[in-house]
Parts: sequence; structure tokens; C-alpha cells
Amino acid sequence: MNKKVFASLVSIASYVPNNCISNTDFEKILDTSDEWISKRTGIKTRYFADHTQNTSDLAYEAGIEAIKRAKLEPCDIDAVIVATLSPDYFTMPSTACLVSHKLGIEDKPAFDISSACSGFIYLLGLAKSLIESHTYQNILIIGAEKISSVLDFNDRSTCVLFGDGAGAAVISSTNDRNKAIVDVHLGANGRYADLLATPKNTQSNQTLQNLLKKSMQSLPQMQCLQMKGNEIFKLAVKTLANDVKNILQHNDFTPKDITYFIPHQANLRIINAVGDMLEFDSKQIIITVQKYGNTSAASIPMAIDEIHKENKLKNGDLLLLDAFGGGLTWGSALVYFNGN
Repeated sequence: MNKKVFASLVSIASYVPNNCISNTDFEKILDTSDEWISKRTGIKTRYFADHTQNTSDLAYEAGIEAIKRAKLEPCDIDAVIVATLSPDYFTMPSTACLVSHKLGIEDKPAFDISSACSGFIYLLGLAKSLIESHTYQNILIIGAEKISSVLDFNDRSTCVLFGDGAGAAVISSTNDRNKAIVDVHLGANGRYADLLATPKNTQSNQTLQNLLKKSMQSLPQMQCLQMKGNEIFKLAVKTLANDVKNILQHNDFTPKDITYFIPHQANLRIINAVGDMLEFDSKQIIITVQKYGNTSAASIPMAIDEIHKENKLKNGDLLLLDAFGGGLTWGSALVYFNGN
């Protein structure tokens, strides 16, 4: 009889492009200030990819490092799954296919998922199922974003919030329950789809031609990220807090059992509100939003790698991950870190 198989987080890595953009940089192009941005979001800097870099390039850098840290070779990876809201191509090929090629991985499944800021949690749930069903042994999951490619830099309410980057992890099979992804909870509600979206053009071809003749600027703006911030804030705090309470209760854990609480890095006020409601100690809560801004699907793995690079993350640490994003989607995960 086959032994029970569990999915384990065996490595974490991240990549950030070189271009650091400070709040004062936005003062040059927008009616805003460092004080206005910092007070409302907690963000001080973010990083933008240059015109030569695509989302797949950022994903490759994080992915190759995650494979190396897992002490594997690209040929050992059974599947590559990428979460992104800013893919290289509009519909196809998938960013995962491009990343696989760059990594030298051939004849293995590769595909994208679209769950916005909750993407990495969705990836964990998917990888857990694929591992525990004995389908694969080693899966590379990557949250990667070049959100700068879908921002309207005339809209100060959105463009100051986001940054580019990638975070990757290798999920591998293990027979040790104490090294496993304990649980993943996922949810979505399309009722609130218009609160955070990148609208597509839905005009007929003839209407589109007329539109282009009238204004070459109209089409790009329609495809930029749009957000109703106040509504998102209220829903995010309530949903994140409830989701954490549910997954802790379902697995008989309390906040004191958690080594690190790593929420999606969207807004410092949201993080603080959720942390206060759940009574986490400040030392448990990992905050990187001030440095990187909101990197959507890359946010949580980048935050995990931040404490890994600072030598704060130890083998056996219990991580509680929590995210909320466009869709609307949300998710939480309890994960033992089993890396080096």
C-alpha cells in the first residue's frame, strides 16, 4: 500500500527589477505627495520593470532560484503554474509556457491561473491537490507581475499603489505530515467583479474602428486597472479576518501557534486592521508593502522570501498566509516551511 503523500513547501525565492520608484518620483507627474501616499497606504517605494522586461522574465529569475534552492534541476520539475494579472500575451501563449521554455523545461504541463492578488494562495491549493493525488512530485509555482504595464499613470488613486516583481516556490511530495501544507481555503464572489478590474474593449469591430479614428488614446485607457478603493477596503478587512478565523478554527490552531502571519501586501491600513482584529503580535506580522507596494500575485511569496533572506525563516516554522484580490477572490493557507 502506498504511503500517505503530503505537499511540502521546500523552497522560496523572489526577484525584483532594478528601477526603484519613490513617492517623490510621483510628485513630478501627479498632484500628490510622499505624505499623501504614505499616510493612506504605508508605501514608500516600489519597483518597475523596464521596457525590455516582461512578466515571464521576472518569473524566470524567481523560478530558477527557487529550483536551485530546492536542490533540484529544471528537468526535475513536473509542472509549472503561474499566477498573474499582467501576462506577456493577452490570451495566449500562457506566461507559464514562456517561463518553462526559458527554464529549459520541455514536454511538461504549463499553464496560468487568473486570481489577481489571491493568485499565490490559489497556486498552493492547486499544487497541494496535484501532489497529494500522486499526479506529480515537484511543482514550480510562480506569482509574477508587471503591473506597471496595466496602470493609468494619470490616476493617482491606483498607479501609486502597485509594483512589479515575482515570487516562486517549489512544492514537493513528502511522507512527513509535519513538513506539509496543512490546509488551504479558497473563495470567490463575482458579484463584486467591477470593484477591481482591467476592463476589456467590448465594442463591435465597426464601433472600434470609429473609436480609433476619433481618439487613439481611448483604447489603452479602457484596458488600465480600475479600482473602487473605499469599497475594496471594507470588504478586504472583513473577508481577510473571517477567513483567518475560519482556517485557524478548522485546524485547531490559535494565533499563538503561528510563527509568521503573512498577509497580502496591499495597504498598511488593511494589514494593521486585520492584525488588530485577530490579535497577532506585531513580531508575527510580516510587512513589506512599504518597500515593494502591491505586487498582486507576487506579494506573498516575495514577503516570505524577504524573511528568508533576513535569516528569520527557519525550517519547521508555521506560516499563515492570507490574500484578497480582484474577482473578487480570497484565500488563506497554513503552511510549514520545509526549506533551507
